[in-house]
Amino acid sequence: MRDTLSREATPSPVTDMNPSAPSPKRRWRRAAIALLSLALLGAGGYFAWSKYFAKPDEASAYQFTSVSRGDIEDVVTATGTLQPRDYVDVGAQVSGQLKKIHVEVGSEVKAGELLAEIDPVVLQSRVDATRAQLRNLRAQLMQRESDRRLADLQLRRQRNLMAEDATTADALQTAEATQLGAQAQVEALKAQIDQTESNLRADEANLNYARIYAPITGTVVSITARQGQTLIASQQAPVILRVADLSTMTVQTQVSEADVSRLTLGMDAYFTTLGGEGRRWQGTLRKIEPTPVVQNNVVLYNALFDVSNPEQALMTQMTAQVFFVVAAARDALLVPMSAFSAAVPRVTRTAAGGSAAGGGSAAGGGEARPSRPRPPTSGTAGPRQRTVRVAAADGTLQERRVEVGVSNRVQAQVLSGLEEGDRVVSGAALRTDTPAAARRAQPPRL
Repeated sequence: MRDTLSREATPSPVTDMNPSAPSPKRRWRRAAIALLSLALLGAGGYFAWSKYFAKPDEASAYQFTSVSRGDIEDVVTATGTLQPRDYVDVGAQVSGQLKKIHVEVGSEVKAGELLAEIDPVVLQSRVDATRAQLRNLRAQLMQRESDRRLADLQLRRQRNLMAEDATTADALQTAEATQLGAQAQVEALKAQIDQTESNLRADEANLNYARIYAPITGTVVSITARQGQTLIASQQAPVILRVADLSTMTVQTQVSEADVSRLTLGMDAYFTTLGGEGRRWQGTLRKIEPTPVVQNNVVLYNALFDVSNPEQALMTQMTAQVFFVVAAARDALLVPMSAFSAAVPRVTRTAAGGSAAGGGSAAGGGEARPSRPRPPTSGTAGPRQRTVRVAAADGTLQERRVEVGVSNRVQAQVLSGLEEGDRVVSGAALRTDTPAAARRAQPPRL
């Protein structure tokens, strides 16, 4: 028992030598914290060095687009409306009450088919009266011809008597005058009969006009008159309905004066309609009307082309989005118009060690950004030389001359100078931080 107490009273060598020394577990914890702190300081230093002191990457200031293959069209766009190419406004040539309409809107009719009838009572009465007058004149003509034959006999008798000196000269002259008068009356009645017959033909034609027939084969697209309506055709023929041949439609397009010079007769054109699910209807430009239409001080010219409509899917007054194809290329190398670097700046070094785009410097500590390239005007006047900047394999940018063919406002065809898959500069990169050179010129504030 005494030995046990003596051992408990004896102090530990380690505790007696350094009573405040940390335990091994605590030492390992401190070492781990130190290593983590060094790693964080190293990462922060590398980030600061790369952000504020590293050489700027020239390619990082731009956006790139790969050269790809596809189809391209240079088109003139316009808005138009659909109308039947062949149509007839069927009207009334005589006045009267519209007695019966035999068709409806949408009815298919053939040429010569009865469409409507006008009450023929008044017209029939005129025909009957003219026929009665004609019969009266013909009866009078028979009487006058009888009188003329009698006058001929009397004249012949007087001449025979005068040859035998059995009558007087006065009697002979009277007989001659009577015969000439009878002949004149016959000729006058014949003229009246001819006039009456002409009036009868006109009255019979008006009677026939009371029955209105289809002038062409087609579809009744509109009816403007109503059954029972009184039609007055004395000054202007009233339109009753319209018959149109819907198998061929005409697209009437209004083109602005800025684009009409690019149109040529016979050029390809196509259009789409609302609800057509992207279906294209093809045609060729048939006519450009020389007289413009001025709407709100805008000069527009009518350009017309026809399209076949066998299924009658196209209807009158439909709105068409029209595209006149000025030039086109299929399976061509394509680049965006923004890639042409006539206005793409070259990143250069400034005297202060900063970077500037397009010759501009980041004066006053401002941020130097490449200006957005301005694409050249589209057109297809033949191959043209343009400049693009291509990303090389080592990450640098190289200027390259290319030959451009068909182009529009979005893309251009490359005839030579580029290969499929080449990466070209298409614009300035959108960055939220400032370049490293500008950072060096103006250190960040604490």
